[in-house]
Amino acid sequence: MDTITETERTYEAVAPLPELSGAGPVTSVRERAPLSLRAVYYDTDDGRLVGDGITLRRRTGGADDGWHLKVPVGRDAREEIRAPLDDAPPDAPPEPPGELLALVRSRVRRRPLLPVVTLETERAPRDLLDAGGAVLAELVVDRVTARSLGRAARWSEVEVELAAAGGTEVLDAVEARLTEAGLRVSDAPSKLARALAETGVAHPRPARADGPEDDSAGAHVLAYARRQLRAIVELDPAVRRSRPDAVHRMRVAIRRLRSCLRTQREVLDRAVTRPLDDELGWLAAGLGVERDREVMAERLAARLGELPRDLRVGPVARRLDAHFSPGRARGAVAALLDEERCLALLDALDGLLAAPPLRKGAAKPARKALARSVARERERLDARVADAAAAPEGSERDVALHRARKAAKRARYAAETARSACGGAADRERVAFRRVQRVLGDHQDSVLAREALMAIAGEAHAAGEPSFSYGVMHARETELAHACVRRLREVRVG
Repeated sequence: MDTITETERTYEAVAPLPELSGAGPVTSVRERAPLSLRAVYYDTDDGRLVGDGITLRRRTGGADDGWHLKVPVGRDAREEIRAPLDDAPPDAPPEPPGELLALVRSRVRRRPLLPVVTLETERAPRDLLDAGGAVLAELVVDRVTARSLGRAARWSEVEVELAAAGGTEVLDAVEARLTEAGLRVSDAPSKLARALAETGVAHPRPARADGPEDDSAGAHVLAYARRQLRAIVELDPAVRRSRPDAVHRMRVAIRRLRSCLRTQREVLDRAVTRPLDDELGWLAAGLGVERDREVMAERLAARLGELPRDLRVGPVARRLDAHFSPGRARGAVAALLDEERCLALLDALDGLLAAPPLRKGAAKPARKALARSVARERERLDARVADAAAAPEGSERDVALHRARKAAKRARYAAETARSACGGAADRERVAFRRVQRVLGDHQDSVLAREALMAIAGEAHAAGEPSFSYGVMHARETELAHACVRRLREVRVG
């Protein structure tokens, strides 16, 4: 698949085009040969893609014939993922390619994608050039005929899309000329959305409200939970495509949602949310296998890099590579996201937020109710830290510190949930909890590193290799763990 990012703006062509030479850096306009395009758009019967601002189409007639999946990535910008055309049976509509279907699975789940609109477009393209002849943007005038469910609609529009040599100042300058001449910025988020509206087909509008509906505790908690669920769904394509940090960001959204379900028990019925909490834990664990392996490999590579050359006895680097290299297949995470269990979890979370199991506390003012939840989690964290401090050094203390780390995460996300209602006070708590979490996280990483080093030393010994260097690295990790305990006393939340 090929991927491009397109940055464009669309206008209703209710007036003739003005002269565009002199619009910012644009010095001349070059007309190109007209095109006749045909595109069939696919969606579920309840409009799940258009409702999320996404389009999936099969287009012919231009230089970029093929399947196009467009996903919003920012203001005026969309990522377009392309797959080649396939040979469709003459008696059936073409099926979208599997690689694109996978990228919308978190949205469509089990619903089939069907042809919903056909667009026939007569396009008149123009290149907007700078003084050196470089293409700054492409402007096209489209005469569109849309057909859906036996209905037809026609309109004209203008699109301006940046080229590699152009910047947003080009779009701003051209827009000023177009709107001054009487063209209007289009209200439609996409051609598909406009086609459905123009042909009278009901479709959901993209909903992006992040804030609470009122100042009740329930409204603030539900708004926070919806943001996390939306992040999980929207990150799915990036996780499947191994985009940098995508797995980590999805796991963070899962942790935040789990913490919300756990800590807001005065708002949400814990008897209902507990099974979903467990399933979110399953998903986070499955996503983390490969990522945790990579993180540990990087940590131990850093420890090895700290060793003086005379302390590197035997093929240590090769042994570390051998221990960590057989990770999960690249498709394992995608397979996890495709599991029926995962799809059922997303459905259940949708259902929970559509008909939340609210308790009496949900109707209370958010500021006091959410502040109480933060205070409760602070007390829980302090108790866990005190237990760890009292535990004897060794595995018992390691376990106690790990339990404290989990409590720190819960407290941090409880404070994060409360920020919309409690403002700066909750934010200061969040920052303090995060400091504690980081120290405890560093300690836990050291515990896991020492366990890995023991296993690797055993592998080396079995292969007849020296294990001395792993012992030195183990001692360094022990030293780092002791330093974490000392730092915990400095950052402990009182």
